[in-house]
Amino acid sequence: MKRISAFLAGVMATAGVVLAGAPAAQAQSCEGTYTIVVGGTGDNNSAAPYWGGNISQRVGYPAQPIGINARQGVNELNRLIRDHRNACQDQHVKAIGFSLGAAVVHTWVTENWETFDNVNAVLIADPKRAGDPGAPGAAAHPLVAPVAGFPLSGADDFFGDVPVLTLCTDDIICDANAASGLPGYLWEGKHGNYNFNVDTYADDASGQWFNGVFYP
Repeated sequence: MKRISAFLAGVMATAGVVLAGAPAAQAQSCEGTYTIVVGGTGDNNSAAPYWGGNISQRVGYPAQPIGINARQGVNELNRLIRDHRNACQDQHVKAIGFSLGAAVVHTWVTENWETFDNVNAVLIADPKRAGDPGAPGAAAHPLVAPVAGFPLSGADDFFGDVPVLTLCTDDIICDANAASGLPGYLWEGKHGNYNFNVDTYADDASGQWFNGVFYP
């Protein structure tokens, strides 16, 4: 009899029947900041060990530097943020991307800023960065990006009224003129010389950190 009861309980649970005395599912928390991260090349689940801090959601996408893959990342980021906003209308959203993931977040902000408020973004080593301060319109990768295709092609610093913080330090991925050049990327670890603890970045962070100097 005990075996039969256990079997029936398993069947009912599988079918979605809530048994008497079973704990109710907890409601989604809408407190604090909803922090969503998008990883760089190869970080398909945005779960690479460099990420740290209180992360609410990780974006899964085919993280290879091809335009169509970046578009999938933008679409998935958009879906996750909109689903969350429907569930938690007043919760602040902080979107953080690294490298290819920064291009994904960059594109999402540029395309969706008019339909969102209470959101900010942090772009770490963004390959779509508009170039050095004082040289607007200068693409970080004028030769590589067009080959990769849209939305990776082109560079801009237009984010509407969304607070956006960008970070780039001696890194050829976000600065074609980086002093370390290609060796710095391939052998010296310059592309990983950032703070990946998401709690470091405020909900209203904006401006540009470039080679250790802050430009509001």
